[in-house]
Amino acid sequence: MFKYYVINKPFDVLTGFTSEKGVRNLSELFNFPKDVYPVGRLDKDSEGLLVLTNDPSLNKLLLDSPKSPKKEYTVQVDGAMTYDAVNLLKKGVTIRIKGREYLVTAKGAELTSEPDWIWERNPPVRFRKAIPTSWLKIELNQGKNRQVRRMTAAVGHPTLRLIRSAIGNLRIEDVNTTTEFSKKDLLNALGI
Repeated sequence: MFKYYVINKPFDVLTGFTSEKGVRNLSELFNFPKDVYPVGRLDKDSEGLLVLTNDPSLNKLLLDSPKSPKKEYTVQVDGAMTYDAVNLLKKGVTIRIKGREYLVTAKGAELTSEPDWIWERNPPVRFRKAIPTSWLKIELNQGKNRQVRRMTAAVGHPTLRLIRSAIGNLRIEDVNTTTEFSKKDLLNALGI
């Protein structure tokens, strides 16, 4: 029987079930069935929505299909980001991954204020009195390794905090720490 979960992955947790000394992983968040695995990834320093399942067809649908839902990220960056920098994210920036260059674009990007649904991070994001931070939303259809972080750095604003705040129509405000879905309800929530 296939199982479907969506979690709000905390900061400093690996997106996997394999233990590394001193590093938390998904097995510490919930007692998932042994054959459940994450669909996609969020790096250890990122937070937010993550789908887990033992249904291989969902993996293909979410990651390798024209129907793949967009992913929205709420991002706190170092410095006062300008509209020109935001427009560069939409037009495309070059990032390097394992020695190769890629021209990547955000499907959508906009400056925003700190969301009212945001929670305190432990440990908190570093604070520097003399340097402001900015918040933005970035939408991607497909993501490469640490793409959002590399993109914001490419326009001069390193990422301080990265939260996947939506997958399709499913918003982070709609998910508890761990929420179990039926396949039909999950696909409906994702807008597929």
